[in-house]
Amino acid sequence: MPSVKFTSTPLSRRSFLRRSAFAMAAATAGSSLLTACGSDAASGGDSEKVTFLSYLPLETLSLAPELLAVVGGHFKKHGLDVTLQPVKGSPQAMQTLLSGVAPITRVGQIDVMTAIAESGQPLLTIGALSRGSSLRFVYSKKNHPLEKPEDLLGQTMGVPSEGGTSDKVVSLVLANAGLDPAKTKRQVVGLTPGTFNLVEQGRLVGYVVSIDTANILTAQNADVGLFNPGETVKSDVQVYVTSKDAFKKDAGVLEAFMAGIHDSLAAMVADESLEETIKQLRSKYSFATLDDDKLAKASLTMLRRTWTGGDSSKPLLVTDKAAWAAGYGELTAARVAKAGGDPASWFDNGLLPKA
Repeated sequence: MPSVKFTSTPLSRRSFLRRSAFAMAAATAGSSLLTACGSDAASGGDSEKVTFLSYLPLETLSLAPELLAVVGGHFKKHGLDVTLQPVKGSPQAMQTLLSGVAPITRVGQIDVMTAIAESGQPLLTIGALSRGSSLRFVYSKKNHPLEKPEDLLGQTMGVPSEGGTSDKVVSLVLANAGLDPAKTKRQVVGLTPGTFNLVEQGRLVGYVVSIDTANILTAQNADVGLFNPGETVKSDVQVYVTSKDAFKKDAGVLEAFMAGIHDSLAAMVADESLEETIKQLRSKYSFATLDDDKLAKASLTMLRRTWTGGDSSKPLLVTDKAAWAAGYGELTAARVAKAGGDPASWFDNGLLPKA
């Protein structure tokens, strides 16, 4: 059974860096934590220890590719012992990545493009997980259905953080329809099912949640409706990101990581019933959507559709140049990201498994 390190409590950036003092000291001494065991791993010795930074809490099926890669032995197969470390949001994930503590994270295309275009952050996308949005707008069918972008005008939407990905997705839904995003107010709320009470009371028109939470809500309340922003937004996709420095220094580690993720995704795509996937995940993990058969299958089915784009014949994880450029065009047109950048230089498919 592979080594599993499941850290359920997000660390502040300060405490996370403090816990990583040994790693930084080793790097300063000329020994990289991420590559020190390379020869051993290659010769069948101890697996190479790697930290993955997750802006998502670990108790979500949105993290299924990483969770299954650990518990299903897919990382182990490629010589890695991966620790999944949650951090507080995409900005912290990218900042911690750039500090050199860890070589890999997964965030939204919107976050990466904004960071590069606005402040020139040396980030590089090395794999595109999804070909569709993994967010949903929850609304009340009785009070105020959200069936089209115009239904958001003059309303207040709940988002997990001001200026974060969810907030930007709301703006993009409006901007892509030729509407002024400023005409929809935002309120920071929790992402729990209980927040739906605010929607029922009319204090919010809806709020942005993950596929997991959306499925919990629809199972609990017949009044819950879902709007998929991916029907109108091109850039709301998830990507694997490294720093340009790590891309050069730790290419072998990153290639092995992406191979493990690829094997994990391929296993879930091939598992039509998802029963084996759920069985393996439950052997180590336990949380609301995973523990319920109906919710687990519904969530994984929806997520699988985003990974394949509905076409399982297409190669997994490959960043499509045209779609990537279209996403940047969408962001610049909506003034979410600064124009004039070269998006083709912001991704590299070279570390992905060869077909």
